[in-house]
Amino acid sequence: MNAMIDSPSPVANRPTAVAAYQGASFFGLPLLDATPQAAVDLLLDDTRRRVAFLNAHCANVMVRDTTYADALHGADLVLPDGIGVEIGVRMAGQRLAGNLNGTDLTPRLLAEAARRGQSVFLFGAAPGVAQAAANRLARDIPGLRIAGTRDGFDGATDEAAAIAAINASGADILLVAMGVPRQDVWLARNADRLAPGLCLGVGALFDFLSGRVARAPLPLRRARLEWAWRLAMEPRRMAGRYLVGNVTFMGRAVAHAVRVRSQQGDILRRLLDLAVAGGAVAVLAPLLALVALAIRLDSRGPVLFRQTRVGKDGVPFQVLKFRSMHIDAEARRAALLAQSDRQGVCFKARNDPRVTRIGRLLRRYSIDELPQIFNILRGEMSVVGPRPALPQEVAAYPPRAHGRLAVRPGLTGIWQVSGRADIGFDKMIDMDLAYARSRSVVLDILLIALTFRAVLTGRGAY
Repeated sequence: MNAMIDSPSPVANRPTAVAAYQGASFFGLPLLDATPQAAVDLLLDDTRRRVAFLNAHCANVMVRDTTYADALHGADLVLPDGIGVEIGVRMAGQRLAGNLNGTDLTPRLLAEAARRGQSVFLFGAAPGVAQAAANRLARDIPGLRIAGTRDGFDGATDEAAAIAAINASGADILLVAMGVPRQDVWLARNADRLAPGLCLGVGALFDFLSGRVARAPLPLRRARLEWAWRLAMEPRRMAGRYLVGNVTFMGRAVAHAVRVRSQQGDILRRLLDLAVAGGAVAVLAPLLALVALAIRLDSRGPVLFRQTRVGKDGVPFQVLKFRSMHIDAEARRAALLAQSDRQGVCFKARNDPRVTRIGRLLRRYSIDELPQIFNILRGEMSVVGPRPALPQEVAAYPPRAHGRLAVRPGLTGIWQVSGRADIGFDKMIDMDLAYARSRSVVLDILLIALTFRAVLTGRGAY
């Protein structure tokens, strides 16, 4: 029977430190959402953990092997490995802070372990490979203590003897390189019998370290094409895994994304965004060209103004606007904070001396916001959503205000159609949180319709 890949993980009570990094769930597995350095710090925080990696091949095996699926669901941490998982997570509307593949992360982990005086045991691979990998690690990482090595063939035949050797070594970290699914099933079966505090299944790492298998050149690794290199090096063995497996994985990832986004209403909302923004580009192209010309004639500087704003889930992006201020506006902002006409975090001045002549007209009728339709097409914004905030504003948010970052920022929204700058910060937050809780495609269409009235009246626009 196939594994139910969208079933929740049975690990109910994860440590608080781990919970802080559980930012994405993929195929029912909570993935560690952390940078490589943050992941290393977490793995070495003296908490007993069994760690697994998830890549496209692992996801495919998990579907047909229930024992392996149970091993992954029972792991204390699952780390995202490779471009396939990254794409799949993005399709489902989430993002990951880093690619935590074992081949790159483990040496970094061991370098920090050496600094802390910890030791490692290498278990797995063909006879002699673990020892060759250990020699390479000892050479590359000064001070790393190799507690022992054992191959994954004759050395793994007697399971009790292997566990006894690992425990007797006094190793703090155990690396098991037996391939998927064997390594993770072995670790899950023996978790309570193993003394090392940190146990990881590391796949082909020993083969790479020993030189038995060559890694892809650095440019290919940076381009996230290491799978193509491995396919070229071993076409007969890897054809099923990569040619058939990658297609199979992407099909499952698309199905997973459709289920997740359908539950959230994201597919219809994204289609609405594309229809409105795409139509706006086609209809407003002459106006956009005229505005660009007027800005160039009115004052020195570029036509477009780019500024870092904070998007969904706190991810920064470059918002696009027609430039409505003089080019030294950002440098003069601090001196004008005391003149803000809005209470709270967000700065807004009715008679801002930085605004150009044409800029006042653009702001009056919200024309300066029109280039954000390209942010919408890129998926950084939606037509409807909270106003995109500046990083310094988010840094000063009270805790409850962070709830507005749960959805994509919008070109228009409840605040924008209800008075804009005439509305104080606290009231704006109340509106945004209410929208985040109750948003729907019908509500978005209603707010888009109300936007035309708000633009014509110009209420709160300055």
